[in-house]
Amino acid sequence: QVQLVESGGGLVQAGGSLRLSCAASGGTFTTYAMGWFRQAPGKEREFVAAIRRSSSNTYYADSVKGRFTVSRDNAKSTVYLQMNSLKPEDTAVYYCAAVRRNYNLINDEYDYWGQGTQVTVSS
Repeated sequence: QVQLVESGGGLVQAGGSLRLSCAASGGTFTTYAMGWFRQAPGKEREFVAAIRRSSSNTYYADSVKGRFTVSRDNAKSTVYLQMNSLKPEDTAVYYCAAVRRNYNLINDEYDYWGQGTQVTVSS
């Protein structure tokens, strides 16, 4: 059983930056691809970014491409989401997730999910 704990959310002004972290425990981190998803009030959960097991490939939603960067530190069993040039429409609860498959990472059928961290961007 893998446990995921997100941190780093908060309130930031438009144009600002935040870095989210997701610490994993209870499993072998390198056997999981990792993803970030978000859910805004009244909206469905949506894909944000993902990274393969060995960091060989990363994937982004069009809405965040060029502004967000996903990375992982396998030695620390942690995945990060660096968010720059934040916009009010980025306001959401952000979730990290882990999945054993190393492909089709945009699909939200992940094996494990964190509890989420709130990101609020003021205009």
